[in-house]
Amino acid sequence: MTMSLRPRILVVDDEPPIRRLLRTGLATQGFDVAEAAGTAEALAALAPGEPGEAREKVDLVVLDLGLPDGNGLDVLAHLRGRGDATPVVILSSRDDEAGKVRAFDGGADDYVTKPFGMNELVARIRTALRHGLAVEGARPVFLVDGLSVDLVRRIVRLDGAEVKLSPKEYDLLRLLVLNAGKVLTHAFLLRKVWGATTDPQQLRVYVRQLRQKIERTPDQPSFIATEVGVGYRLRAPDA
Repeated sequence: MTMSLRPRILVVDDEPPIRRLLRTGLATQGFDVAEAAGTAEALAALAPGEPGEAREKVDLVVLDLGLPDGNGLDVLAHLRGRGDATPVVILSSRDDEAGKVRAFDGGADDYVTKPFGMNELVARIRTALRHGLAVEGARPVFLVDGLSVDLVRRIVRLDGAEVKLSPKEYDLLRLLVLNAGKVLTHAFLLRKVWGATTDPQQLRVYVRQLRQKIERTPDQPSFIATEVGVGYRLRAPDA
């Protein structure tokens, strides 16, 4: 994903007032905004261009779930099914945990519920864009607020001091690092690190152990955030 100087956001929502609000609010924050009112329009806007065709690249999608001609998750599934890693921020009036889990398991980068604050949404968008660029660049060293993870040498440091992790603790941290800023569900983490989804308590134990080692105040974590009932999110780098 090569981003332009003004990142291009595709807003997919069937409510004209919401699209108008987002178009105005995002434009004032330095984004170019395209719009789609439904699944068909969204898929057309996101379709790969023909060879030689001049077509503006979408850098991020703000996606409603309740669309008149389908479910927003269908758009997400279509993108991820063809290997498209364009960041997707769900913007929905649905606030149930099961719906959030489906969205994150389907490859969503974030989930914001309506009604929403523009400042919060813009912050989530910027975080998702940074995550997309980090994935594309495959940074060998992850760094945020004194925590560094060298993915090549498998060295973890906090404020310059090396942190000793067990192999499973490192595997868990590495997966969080590779998806920094993105919520990873319990099932996804268990499947990727342990190869099974049968014992969520095991995951909680390892997250607690990891926090004891990399957090300055484990009881008030600043790096690994809990998304209650859904999963965990590692704080993304500031730049």
